[in-house]
Amino acid sequence: MNTFLITFAIFVAVIAAMAVGYIFQKKVVKGSCGGLGAVGIDKVCNCPEPCDARKKREAREAIRAERIAAWEKDRIA
Repeated sequence: MNTFLITFAIFVAVIAAMAVGYIFQKKVVKGSCGGLGAVGIDKVCNCPEPCDARKKREAREAIRAERIAAWEKDRIA
């Protein structure tokens, strides 16, 4: 049980130190290697043609974006 408590305390201390460092530096959390864009992949699925589910999701997102833009235009005017 002592090993568990010591390990737990170390994890809590490390997480607290990272939180304090983040709060004082006020930097955006980001990866160090650049992600998939660093190796020339623009999207997670590197397929030439997106699947039907992705097409439907993109169409719904486009419609939603248009509705939001129209709503904001009407709200501002």
